[in-house]
Amino acid sequence: MTKNELYKLRIYCNLALVATAVISGLSFVAQKLGMLYIGPFTFNTLRCFIGSICLIPSIFIFRNLEPDKSKEYTRKQLIKGSLLAGVIIFIAFTINQYCMIYAQAGKAGFITSLYILFVPIIAFFMKQKLLPNVKLSILIAVIGLYLLCVKGTTQYEIWDLFLLVSAFFFALHIMTVNQFANNTHIIKLSCLQFLIAGSLSLPFMLIFEHPEISDILAAWKPVLFIGIIVTGLAYTLQIFGHKATKPVIAALILSSEAVFAVLGGMLLLGETLSIREIIGCIVMFGAIILSQTPYKIKSSKGDITYESTNHQSNL
Repeated sequence: MTKNELYKLRIYCNLALVATAVISGLSFVAQKLGMLYIGPFTFNTLRCFIGSICLIPSIFIFRNLEPDKSKEYTRKQLIKGSLLAGVIIFIAFTINQYCMIYAQAGKAGFITSLYILFVPIIAFFMKQKLLPNVKLSILIAVIGLYLLCVKGTTQYEIWDLFLLVSAFFFALHIMTVNQFANNTHIIKLSCLQFLIAGSLSLPFMLIFEHPEISDILAAWKPVLFIGIIVTGLAYTLQIFGHKATKPVIAALILSSEAVFAVLGGMLLLGETLSIREIIGCIVMFGAIILSQTPYKIKSSKGDITYESTNHQSNL
C-alpha cells in the first residue's frame, strides 16, 4: 500500500469513528423517545434481538478476525465470554434504560461516558499500572460530575447515581470483551452476547410489562434505530475505524459521543442545560481527553511513552 493510499484509508477510518460517535450519542435521544411507548425491558429485549440479527452479516464480512487458535479452544472461549459479557451488558442496559425514563438524554450521555474512566480503575484493581494522568483525570471528572449533577448545594438526583452505576457495568463489559477478544471472533462474541442479553430481558418483559403490539409498533422508529443503526452499523463502523487509526486517537474520537448526546438532546428533544451544567460537561469531557493522552516517563534509558488505551499491563 502506498503512502497516499494509507493516508486515504486513515481519513476513511477517522470518518467511520466520527460516525460511530455521532450515532452512539444520538442513541440516548432514541432511548428516551422509545420509553414514551414501551417499558425498559421491552425496549432492551427488542434492541438486543434486532442487534444480534443485524450483526450476523458482519460475521461473514470480517471472517479474517477469527484468531489463530484451535476450533475447540475458540468455541469454549466464545461460549464463556458470551455468557459473561451478555449478563453484564444486560445489567448495564437495564439500569441505563430505567434511568432514561427520568434523566435528560444529554446528561445521561455524559455520565454514561464515564465508562472510559472506570476502565483504568478496574484495571488498577486487577494489578495493572495506573498512570498519573489517569489519576488526575479521575479527580477532574469527579469535579465535573459534581457541577453537572448537583442541584443547588446539596440536592442530587438519584438517577445520576444509577447512571454512574450503569457506566461502571459498561466499563466492566469492555474489560470482559477485551479479555476474550483475542481468543475468539469478536463479532461472534458480540452477536451472542446480545442474544443472551435479549433472552434475559424477555422474561422480565413478559412478567412486568405485558407490551401491546400497538405500543411496539408505535415505538418502531427508536427501536429500529437502536437495534440496526447503533448496534449493527455503528459496531461495524467502529471495527473498520480501528484498521488504520491508533488506539489513542480512536478512543478520543469515540469519547466525543457525549458531546453528540448533549447536542441531540438539545436539538431533538428541546432539552436545556444551565451554565453550571455546561461547565460540568466541559470539565468531564476534558477529563476524558486527559485519560486517553499518552504519558511520558523519564528513565535512564530515555523517555518511555505509555498510552492509556494500551491493552497491555501499562494503563
